[in-house]
Amino acid sequence: MEKFIIRGCKPLSGEVTPSGNKNATLPLLAATLLTDEPVTLHNVPTIRDVSDMMDLLANLGVKIEPLRSNSWRFHAADVHSANLDPEKCRRIRASILLAGPMIARTGMLKIPPPGGDVIGRRRLDTHILALKTLGAQIEYDRAEQVFEFSAPSLSGRDILLDEASVTATENAIMAAVMAKGTTVLRNAASEPHVQELCHFLNKLGAKIANIGSNTLLIEGVAKLHGGEHEIGPDYLEVVSFIGAAAVTHGSIHIRKAGVEYLDMIRMVFARLGVRWEVEQDDIFIPGDQELEIEPDLGNAIPEIKVMTWPAFPTDLMSIAIVVATQSKGSILFHDWMYPSRMFFIDKLVGMGAHIVLCDPHRCIVQGPTTLFGEQMESPDIRAGMALLLAALAAKGKSTIRNIGQIDRGYEQVDLKLRNLGAEIERLKE
Repeated sequence: MEKFIIRGCKPLSGEVTPSGNKNATLPLLAATLLTDEPVTLHNVPTIRDVSDMMDLLANLGVKIEPLRSNSWRFHAADVHSANLDPEKCRRIRASILLAGPMIARTGMLKIPPPGGDVIGRRRLDTHILALKTLGAQIEYDRAEQVFEFSAPSLSGRDILLDEASVTATENAIMAAVMAKGTTVLRNAASEPHVQELCHFLNKLGAKIANIGSNTLLIEGVAKLHGGEHEIGPDYLEVVSFIGAAAVTHGSIHIRKAGVEYLDMIRMVFARLGVRWEVEQDDIFIPGDQELEIEPDLGNAIPEIKVMTWPAFPTDLMSIAIVVATQSKGSILFHDWMYPSRMFFIDKLVGMGAHIVLCDPHRCIVQGPTTLFGEQMESPDIRAGMALLLAALAAKGKSTIRNIGQIDRGYEQVDLKLRNLGAEIERLKE
């Protein structure tokens, strides 16, 4: 086990380049199962979730070859169903993404239930309904605790997802690209990583139209070929560094930031008093931020509420809450998606933040407040990063344990922060 020791109140300055998008990398790794030809991926983040996913691919027969830093070649010439490590499947939610490509390619897969962050119930029903509609048969062996997927053949269908689930959308896409006929996928998620998966599959010969909308048209093909792709920047990491600059009153440049996906996030952070300048695909965050919350008309308390893309994403709620503790004014946060998303707020209160937890989904933040160093534990990826931002803003020394959670989603975050002037150490427990 490792921990971070942070001494806060150090304004950040300098340049940083975000790693590849973790939430795009995981479905792209799964998609390499769809072709028997080599696929090369660049800008693959070196994080635990990606390592676990590669191990699962290797168990299924994929040959994996490192090329240079953050570049890998995948060759799924001969893949087969196998007994997958239940512990690895429990560690990452994305293990369920193996289902769509495996039933499309081989017609079967046995997989233990997926895991991931403990932020509330995360249904598999949407995955199962979509894959069943395409022709898959799915059973759950309770004694063995394993899902059994089988599909002698898949046929295109008109599918209305019962929720705009990102991973269910990705599973349905990967199954449908090799199904016979045309699939219409409605109420599809349209996050940047879903769009990237679609563009990647089209590079391999798939026929996906209406990318970026919530209605995808997928014409099935008999075979996909190999190819090469560079994974785009992780917008969640980009915004995490924007937040870190804001709460430390720092001034940083973020290179290759993927600005085309930040419009709504920029609007929401402007309500917290955070502003940045765009220079082509780079972002500059000035150090003279006012950090004053913009009230609604009539001086009413504003609300930041998560919604499906292109609205404000749930994965950035924790970061926004920490920024609000350093902004002047009051604001309500509402995350209706996950009942445990806000179960890190007690740690912020312990640091001195003025936050009222209204219920599991809502809190009111009153700022600005001086934060003080504290000993904490990272409960999940996004809350862990939010606590790290709070520690950077706090007076004195903070200790964050269980940083393996942060490492699951952020590549060498401590090194990147040190290069920006943060005083942060990684130590063994």
